[in-house]
Amino acid sequence: MNIALDQLQKFSDIGTLKPAIHSLCSRYGSVARLDILAASQAGKRQALCFVRMDSAEQERQLMTELGVGRFAGDLVMIVDMDTPGFVRAETAGMQRA
Repeated sequence: MNIALDQLQKFSDIGTLKPAIHSLCSRYGSVARLDILAASQAGKRQALCFVRMDSAEQERQLMTELGVGRFAGDLVMIVDMDTPGFVRAETAGMQRA
């Protein structure tokens, strides 16, 4: 995953994640729309981030530089959210409450 996207994993709620995603995407131009949905899979909290930029060129640049994909016309990023009270498995060797 891209380093810029990796840094988004420190957020534990959508309210604080949304401005960070907006800021990251606005480096590539004007953000026309940003929708974030909460999800969970296999015990992981995730945010599904759907983005539209003002131009196709801005979207192509964002896709190329961040490695972002497209789903149903939107750019989509899946961010694993930080879970308060848990230690990430990759840093601790196991998760615990």
